[in-house]
Amino acid sequence: MAATAVRYLRSVGAATTAAPETAPEALPRPDLRAVRDDERLPIAPAEFRRVLGHFASGVTVVTARDADGPTGFACQSFASLSLDPPLVSFMVARTSTTWPRIARAGVFCVNILGADQGALCRGFAVSGADKFAGVAYGEAPATGSPLLDSVPAWIDCRVHAVHTGGDHLIVVGRVTALGAEEDGEPLLFHRGVFGRLSR
Repeated sequence: MAATAVRYLRSVGAATTAAPETAPEALPRPDLRAVRDDERLPIAPAEFRRVLGHFASGVTVVTARDADGPTGFACQSFASLSLDPPLVSFMVARTSTTWPRIARAGVFCVNILGADQGALCRGFAVSGADKFAGVAYGEAPATGSPLLDSVPAWIDCRVHAVHTGGDHLIVVGRVTALGAEEDGEPLLFHRGVFGRLSR
């Protein structure tokens, strides 16, 4: 039956195959552009830092090891993110020279600093210096990232995802191992100075 229909269509000069559909017209794509000055909030960076400085935070040192050796930086913007799966996050400036080394390693250890480790934090906050000079450390059990001696707690992670957030990157880590001492006070940062809990 089908063969008969095809012979008939050919005899009358009709097409025996469907004409190809024309491609739908593409929707216009928005131009990619930077944020214009008139789109920025009128907030001075100094005022932004002053107000946000009222939020007290803990202090960490994020460490990793690449082909050039150990690397790390002081980080306030660390947070627990998810229980299942176990995820943590930290933020790092897009201008950081340490982050590309951590990204290449693909793993990192978050060293949570204790109340008496302000000097250690300052050492890791300096750009361009040998931050590990005179610093005692071992290896985190899952990734081999530097685990600083005497920290009250640590979290060993693999890089899970990286997102952009303005002038910073939001790094999500999947926890592979962690540990903590039973006691010990945290190092706190509030309004530009280190502090400790008062009980």
